[in-house]
Amino acid sequence: MNPKQLVISAFDYPLSQEDIAQYPLEQRDHSKLLVYKEKTIAHHFYYQLPELLPSDYTLVFNESKVVHARLLFEKASGGKIELFCLEPDAARYSQVPLAMQEKGSVYWNVLVGGANKWKNEDPIFLKTTELTITAKKIARFDTHFLIEFTWDQASWSFAEVLQHAGNIPLPPYMQRSAAIDDATRYQTVYAKAEGSVAAPTAGLHFTERLLEQLRQKNIHTNFLQLHVGAGTFMPVKSSTLDEHPMHAEWIVLDKNQIQNILKGLAKGLIAVGTTSLRSLESMYWIGYKLHFNIPIDWKGVAVEQWFAYEQEKELDSSAALRAIIDYLEVNKLEFIHTKTQILIARPYKAKMAKALITNFHQPQSTLLVLVDALIGEVWKELYALALKNKYRFLSYGDGCLFWL
Repeated sequence: MNPKQLVISAFDYPLSQEDIAQYPLEQRDHSKLLVYKEKTIAHHFYYQLPELLPSDYTLVFNESKVVHARLLFEKASGGKIELFCLEPDAARYSQVPLAMQEKGSVYWNVLVGGANKWKNEDPIFLKTTELTITAKKIARFDTHFLIEFTWDQASWSFAEVLQHAGNIPLPPYMQRSAAIDDATRYQTVYAKAEGSVAAPTAGLHFTERLLEQLRQKNIHTNFLQLHVGAGTFMPVKSSTLDEHPMHAEWIVLDKNQIQNILKGLAKGLIAVGTTSLRSLESMYWIGYKLHFNIPIDWKGVAVEQWFAYEQEKELDSSAALRAIIDYLEVNKLEFIHTKTQILIARPYKAKMAKALITNFHQPQSTLLVLVDALIGEVWKELYALALKNKYRFLSYGDGCLFWL
């Protein structure tokens, strides 16, 4: 089947507001875990993972950190306007960290809540006791604005500005404002690289204690970076995937991390979250392009939405990773920041991971399309069973371990 012909209504299921977890559990690793392996279904908890996973496997985590991306501004007339920071302007910044460390001013792509209230070109302001931020419209696009932010604490980086004045960007389906605890709970314990506007939620269930227990079992951990964009929340509005533009997200190709992933590939990789899986699969296709001398738009999108489905040649996964390592070494680079737009849908087969740990996803979402590609239509039975057994759904909810 051509994935472009997939009808999004086929990826629907009944999800009520009561099924959506509004708050996290008191203990992260006490979330329930539905395990599907070789057509067998079992119910466990995350703290049991050391007993469920084979020794010498490698868990691959996304270490991207959620930024306080929601900023509440005020017009001179007193009206409130919320700005949701999506990502830095790619025309000015080659990577997210550079933009986050800008001082005094920065250009950012932004969603504007109540854009009709901000009709003229006058700047708007956000003031705290320590800081005044000014937002000025630079350009308007179909889905967002390009905004220039300036602030009066010239020694502060934009990362510090967001941390001080912004709010944690909870998903819209939670239908509540962020609480104090969300600043830590909507963040993985290993989060490191600032840049995401949504949490890589499968990792929210892991604690330092659980990670140590996994290491004692000789289950390895490795990290990569994909900065999660707001597109992860956006429903598919078209009737088929062909008409849906997949959002592009920043990914980091780090030589040391890829070398560790290559070591773990032989025994088995387990992707923790769909962002980790998309990162691993994107690495494969970037290596594929390098191996077969296919041009890569490093400054734009390195892996286009439909690229994987247009290729006929086969390439071993380890060869793809070695091609990236060779490229980095020849060019004397330790890492590359680029973007991926990969869309994983039937009949796609995973090239890198042997299992996926993931939360339960929204109906008619590209994340559910990804799950369908990996395990087939059995997801419908698994989701129905989870609802029947009162599993908690979406970002703060329970999760699954799918063996592929």
